[in-house]
Amino acid sequence: MAKALAPEASTWPADNPQLVGTRCGSCSAVTWPRQARCPRCSGPDMSEVLLPTRGTLIAWTTQGFVPKLPYAGKETADTFEPFGVGLVQLGDQVRVESRLTTADPDALKPGMELELTFVPLYVDENGEEVVTIAFQPA
Repeated sequence: MAKALAPEASTWPADNPQLVGTRCGSCSAVTWPRQARCPRCSGPDMSEVLLPTRGTLIAWTTQGFVPKLPYAGKETADTFEPFGVGLVQLGDQVRVESRLTTADPDALKPGMELELTFVPLYVDENGEEVVTIAFQPA
């Protein structure tokens, strides 16, 4: 059985999982991940909102070394495999930073359509696979 690294960040393992963000009742700003107060107007009137599962790639880079703590992955310098990280625009609502399913810069283009997926990150001490959010070419 797999489990999510951040179960509060999405509706996974639903059949069609979505990211869970918040929308400000005062100024309509949308955030991901969820926020208790609005980063735009500082208001406390935040409500949960499900975000689109498809978006547009704005910018990206390749993570070429083991991230510093508090990175949850279990790789070492010897076992680490580079991964892509992208800024993805979800409709006209919000931009999210996320892992990408490819680290090949030649496979990524500005404006390309991506879709939400979940990828294995590591196996925990109980033998359970832990998955994380990622975007893949649509």
